[in-house]
Amino acid sequence: MGTRNFVWNFTKKFVTFGLITVTVSDRYVTVVPVRGGSMSPTFNPKSDSFTDDYVLVEKFCLQKYKFSHGDIVIFRSPSNYKETHIKRIIALPGEWFVSRHDQDVHKIPEGHCWVEGDNAASSTDSKSYGPVPLGLVRGRVTHVVWPPQRIGAVKNTNTPDKLPSS
Repeated sequence: MGTRNFVWNFTKKFVTFGLITVTVSDRYVTVVPVRGGSMSPTFNPKSDSFTDDYVLVEKFCLQKYKFSHGDIVIFRSPSNYKETHIKRIIALPGEWFVSRHDQDVHKIPEGHCWVEGDNAASSTDSKSYGPVPLGLVRGRVTHVVWPPQRIGAVKNTNTPDKLPSS
């Protein structure tokens, strides 16, 4: 009788904890690994390291799509929904800006943003697939949580080459 009660109580607690974890991860905050070198030196600064950076992604920004220039966001790839990318926001909806890549002037359509990797030489970003719909954004990166020597807040450092809005 005691073993049966123990198993039942353990199962209830395990399922409850799992449901709470999934809800928090889906709606509020999650931790994701950063793979590759497209955001180096912000993430994965050492190419010879065997450990990826893990980052905290908050999702409160998705309620009204509140983003700023230089925010680093996680989003689904516009060309393959199974892929997730991490890039920095360079331009926001309705803005004009000059691309550092080709010196072209772009106007960002409403409901979209322009994203680029910090390491332009190895980044597939808006230069390849154009403005990203805000509906594909899954959250904003706020902190590095692993490895221990890199734990801390992520700095919002980039400023776009904007043109005056008309």
